[in-house]
Amino acid sequence: MKLAFVIPAYNEEALIGKCLSSVVAEITRSGADADIIVVNNASTDRTGEIARSFPSVRVVDEPKKGLVNARDAGFAASEGYELIANIDSDTIVPEGWLDTVLTEFARDKKLVCLSGPYIYYDMHWWNRFLVGAFYGLTYLIYIINRFVLRVGSVVQGGNFVFKRAAWQQVGGYDRSIVFFGEDTDVAVRLSKVGGVKWTFALKMKTSGRRLEKEGVFRTAGTYTLNFFWVTFRGKPVTKSHTDIRPD
Repeated sequence: MKLAFVIPAYNEEALIGKCLSSVVAEITRSGADADIIVVNNASTDRTGEIARSFPSVRVVDEPKKGLVNARDAGFAASEGYELIANIDSDTIVPEGWLDTVLTEFARDKKLVCLSGPYIYYDMHWWNRFLVGAFYGLTYLIYIINRFVLRVGSVVQGGNFVFKRAAWQQVGGYDRSIVFFGEDTDVAVRLSKVGGVKWTFALKMKTSGRRLEKEGVFRTAGTYTLNFFWVTFRGKPVTKSHTDIRPD
């Protein structure tokens, strides 16, 4: 299965290099047939320049700022790839990540989307503990929504892979969604055409800057509210967000 990493990036000069280095290393280690697409999303810093310094990275420009706009632009640029790995520019892909992805999709032909949790590598231990507890609740909700209520599933934005054909089948990205709720929209719509699996086996390292800045409980509350709103109402309730970048 041919896979493309799609990585939206807005003013991420501080972290995009670490992200791309981890992706290149994981592709090399695994021997997977995979390529890398960075979407330079209206950046005003050196994000595009740094991304272009990696010989194996293709950079596309999306002048309309917004996470979903960037993901959609990357998806359009990924023609010819069966699997699309959607990660973020502040993530670090751990060793074995691609092995898990390819094994899961090879094992289950009805699987259309795979996702897993974040590991916040730069957060205080207490906040990491709270996040771990939150993910325990997330898994319970995943089981109830997918197998009991059958109203959707769970997808972690910045750590999910879907089949290109399935995403085309459900109509692609909804650009009216700005930020919060985009991952739940993916989960709900893809669950109508196949399996959407959330597993602790697919961990992704990422920066905890939003949780540290806004607070774990406030951030978790906002994500949870929009999760249920999109699941049962079809659209997120939160229409704006704050851009948080390293100082």
